[in-house]
Amino acid sequence: MDINPRTPVLVGVGQLKHPVTDLAESLEPIQMMLRACRLAESDTGVSLLSKVDSVRVIRGVWDYGNPAGWIAERVGAERVQTVGTLFGGNQNQALMHQTARDVLAGDVELVLITGAENGYSAAKARKAGVTLAATAVQGEPDVVFGHAQKSEHHNHEVALGIRTAIQVYPMYENAIRHARGETMAGHMQRVSGLWSRFNDVAQRNPTAWIGYNLSAEEIATPSATNRAVSYPYPKLMNANNAVDMGAALIVTSVAKARELGIDESRFVYPHVGVEGQDHFSASVRDNFHTSPGIRLIGKTLYELAGVGPEDLDYVDLYSCFPSAVQVAAMELGLGEERDLTVTGGLTFNGGPLNNYVMHSIACMADMLRANPGTKGLITANGGNLYKHAHGIYSATPPARDFEWRNVQPQIDALPARECLAGYAGDVIVESYAVMYGAEAPSVAHMACLTPDGARTWINVDDADLMLAMTREEFCGRSGRISGDALDLR
Repeated sequence: MDINPRTPVLVGVGQLKHPVTDLAESLEPIQMMLRACRLAESDTGVSLLSKVDSVRVIRGVWDYGNPAGWIAERVGAERVQTVGTLFGGNQNQALMHQTARDVLAGDVELVLITGAENGYSAAKARKAGVTLAATAVQGEPDVVFGHAQKSEHHNHEVALGIRTAIQVYPMYENAIRHARGETMAGHMQRVSGLWSRFNDVAQRNPTAWIGYNLSAEEIATPSATNRAVSYPYPKLMNANNAVDMGAALIVTSVAKARELGIDESRFVYPHVGVEGQDHFSASVRDNFHTSPGIRLIGKTLYELAGVGPEDLDYVDLYSCFPSAVQVAAMELGLGEERDLTVTGGLTFNGGPLNNYVMHSIACMADMLRANPGTKGLITANGGNLYKHAHGIYSATPPARDFEWRNVQPQIDALPARECLAGYAGDVIVESYAVMYGAEAPSVAHMACLTPDGARTWINVDDADLMLAMTREEFCGRSGRISGDALDLR
């Protein structure tokens, strides 16, 4: 089959995990990026880093000014475009979409993408009272990729101290249980079984951070090594950011890859990509157990690729928390009994913050190369089930040029709920999250619906009530808010 010589192709992948027992052996993020870049170059089978014309770095929690420029200098690349990104777990896949479009348009020829975090050694250093060395990298990238982003949280959420993902995703989880009509015990059994299957995949992945076996019971049960974080999630149902990991990808055109002498058995093609953002906050969405954004993205993705969910041989669903996986699987028509990750997910593979999806793309590339003719789906999520970027890949060339869509106008046309502050009156409890302190529950955040269909928030800190929330179903219960108190019936 004839193929457009400008067809974008992923030709090199590199992954690095760097666990240390001695902080003297730790690597800072930019050093891990450089090592991952050299691994990606080795994966191509040719020497090419000095020839790249664009270096693109996923934003991390580090303080480097222009890490792309520093890397370009170290690999001997001259006259290079340098690119950074905004924050967000969606940025890897979204940047892959933009890179594919840039290559197809002829704006760039050979692109190096990388990112890394040192959450493990940084945490170890804080505990030891040690300051890790950090290279001073000045300047700004030529381009900062991404669009202006709204806050992750509605101001009414922030007013009640709801500012982090670990406070919101448990609300999605409890809402899923209620929507499915499951018992507390039955729900936890199903979800811990799902997460144990992610752990099974991690045990087959040599670059996973947690490569040892954990049973569903161990994952579900709070313990000295699996502390309760936010009901219903113990630590092993949260993304594991305490990892030292880096990754790199090399993308070029078919023509340039052939010119460089890269073996075509290394080629992995992005076929289609679709993006969109759900309504910006849980406060204004219709409910806590669906994602219209993912649903519309999936529908468009399948139409562009000419496939259905049954045609996907491999899948990596963004897995910061089990609720994110369940919602995405449901909206995309994927059964929970199949493997929904190629890495082990953000708990077991490790979740180096914004850079996790680079690892899932690298693992996906390896699997597609080993099994020509297969197709894989990568999903990426930024914020609280908010910013989505999905792509389909294959080692088989696409029938048409790479296609990209943004379904934002369709999402924006969907209705949003009003969120009320200072509400007094009758409510139905929609969902909740019980947050733990050092030894016991400290506060419960509750989302409630008014008779008119608006949403309001309230916190409770009664110890007996919070304990009851972890033992019996509170979703769907009626009550009345008066001031800062909730009287449940």
